[in-house]
Amino acid sequence: MTQPLLITDIRLPDGARVDLAIVDGRFDAIYPMDDHNAHRQRAGWTHEDGHGALALPGFVEGHTHLDKTTWGMPWYRNAVGPKLTDRIENERQWRASSGHDAATASMALARAFLHAGTTRVRTHVDIDTDAGLRHLHGVLATRDGLRDVLDMQIVAFPQSGMLKRHGTDSLLDAALREGADVLGALDPAAIDGDPVASLNLTFDLAQRHQKPIDIHLHEPAQLGAFTLNLLLDRVAATGMQGKVVVSHAFCLGALPDAERDSLLTRIADLRVALLTTAPPSVPVPPLKACIERGVTIFAGNDGVRDTWTPYGSPDMLERAMLVGMRFDLRRDDALATAFDCVSSAGARACGFAEYGLTPGARAELVLVDAETVAHAVVSRPVRKLVMSNGRIVARDGKGIDA
Repeated sequence: MTQPLLITDIRLPDGARVDLAIVDGRFDAIYPMDDHNAHRQRAGWTHEDGHGALALPGFVEGHTHLDKTTWGMPWYRNAVGPKLTDRIENERQWRASSGHDAATASMALARAFLHAGTTRVRTHVDIDTDAGLRHLHGVLATRDGLRDVLDMQIVAFPQSGMLKRHGTDSLLDAALREGADVLGALDPAAIDGDPVASLNLTFDLAQRHQKPIDIHLHEPAQLGAFTLNLLLDRVAATGMQGKVVVSHAFCLGALPDAERDSLLTRIADLRVALLTTAPPSVPVPPLKACIERGVTIFAGNDGVRDTWTPYGSPDMLERAMLVGMRFDLRRDDALATAFDCVSSAGARACGFAEYGLTPGARAELVLVDAETVAHAVVSRPVRKLVMSNGRIVARDGKGIDA
């Protein structure tokens, strides 16, 4: 049990100037600055002066691959071919030959996320017949090592597909038994070559373990729409409404408006969420159309500096800015929507509970020198303070490791 803490003189996103009380790792009360400040006289409380900083909820990284990263390691010289299968094969070979260690890699990047203000992470971890569960065990060690300050969901992800390599389904089954929180999947038609069999096996495994699903769907246009409709049929048939995320869903950015909107209506009705990295080079689900139809859409980095890409950053304000740029968000209220993609929408889509700047929620917040949420997204200021689960984990951009 930690000593009660009062963070004084901070500004909430709605502009209210308040003091924030934290007890046993949770937000206990919010006090307006005009209530004569009697709460500041309580004995036994520690005080932290916010100096008028803007308070944001802890950020949510909704889709990354901690196990793959080369963050903090020597530069990886990328000479891989252009196809998805090129990248998959190149990565598998490089990880096997280089001795890349998922435990070391994931810990370095997870700490970087935490110190930049991310308190919730959903990470995909490769499960395949070459590495078995080795990468999973590495990331499980990171999750355990940071359990007091970082809420991490692990997705057991068949990066090479489920059907192409015999025995992958058994490994996924084992991964879910050993601690993975979510079942992943990948391009049932384009990679597995049999969308019906692939989706049937995916949903069977998920239901057997009572786990949600997060599927990478890169398939373009009509092929992607075909697969997406099959997936939605299974969500309805299995009662998995609210338990499925479709990551990328590039097809939704390449369909005629009427067909796209019909799919978005189904997606909203079945409470399926969409994850986007807001990449500039491929079609993406249109943010405005998704929100107008009640679809939860949120954001993540995907890979961060790995064999797939030299890009990505553990700063989720940067990802929010990239969402804003991709969808031409210029107004302050629109940029607040971009921030929602790396905060509340991400928590809602992934099922991260007890989230937000509200009494009863876990005490997770980020203090920055910015006038508004939009200002914070665009300027990405140094984090004056990061708190997670009631513990201060960074000050002035530097981590405080317990």
